Amino acid sequence: MLSNHFEEQGIDHVLTREPGGTPIGDQVRKLVLNPANRAMTPACELLLYSAARAQHIEQVIRPALDEGRVVLCDRFKDATLAYQGYGRGLPLDLIASLHDLEVLSVRPDLTLLFDIEARRALERSRSRDVSGTNDETRFEQEDLAFHVRVRDGYLELAHQEPDRFVVLDARGTLNEVQQRVLAAVQRFLTTRGAPD
Repeated sequence: MLSNHFEEQGIDHVLTREPGGTPIGDQVRKLVLNPANRAMTPACELLLYSAARAQHIEQVIRPALDEGRVVLCDRFKDATLAYQGYGRGLPLDLIASLHDLEVLSVRPDLTLLFDIEARRALERSRSRDVSGTNDETRFEQEDLAFHVRVRDGYLELAHQEPDRFVVLDARGTLNEVQQRVLAAVQRFLTTRGAPD
């Protein structure tokens, strides 16, 4: 929706996601989300996500930024802190140190955090799998306590960086949430100056 809006406004941008965004990243995505890989350790998960992110930054994000394009990315480093740090219990300073490496040091200017009670979010996520493909069930199969820790972690990250995060109420209809997104992005662009 935001990408379509940017197209209508003539804002040059790239739409991407993590894990994924590159052929290598998409292979890593399949590996880490595959429910057959329940034995994957938190450290392995962290390093796989970081490897995919390094590829993504070098192949997609840095070139786009160097060209002056806006990058819209579905998830980034904060997801690693929330899921592998707060959710899995890996040390946050370990994750931060890893992302201090030059190859992983890109930081977003704006992060939209879609907040909803963990139980409702999990129900939504599970209900999306109407095809029966279990695309992301490795995380969806985690218990509610895990998802509560992840949500709490995201909210803590937003509390630590209120100038970068905008916490959006994710309850309501798709259209209502989209309107909240557009308003938040418009406020950001107005204060920063719209990109060329």
